[in-house]
Amino acid sequence: VVEQRVRISIQDNGPGIPEADRDRLFEPSFTTKSGGMGLGLAISKSILENSKGEISFQSEVGKTIFYLEFQLSNSPSPPKT
Repeated sequence: VVEQRVRISIQDNGPGIPEADRDRLFEPSFTTKSGGMGLGLAISKSILENSKGEISFQSEVGKTIFYLEFQLSNSPSPPKT
């Protein structure tokens, strides 16, 4: 069985993610902003992992790229009603 996956990349042109924050980036309640709850990336990671997908990133000064990887299903799609 060959596993097929699709990868989506999303890039910004911000300041990059500081090295000190990278290990905590997907932790619930972690945020560097004054507003918000720090749940977005933690929830995204949970959803992807529960769907046999993955989220990762690479960051440097001037850009961060997030990669969302999904497993494609080998089973036929259910009929639409």
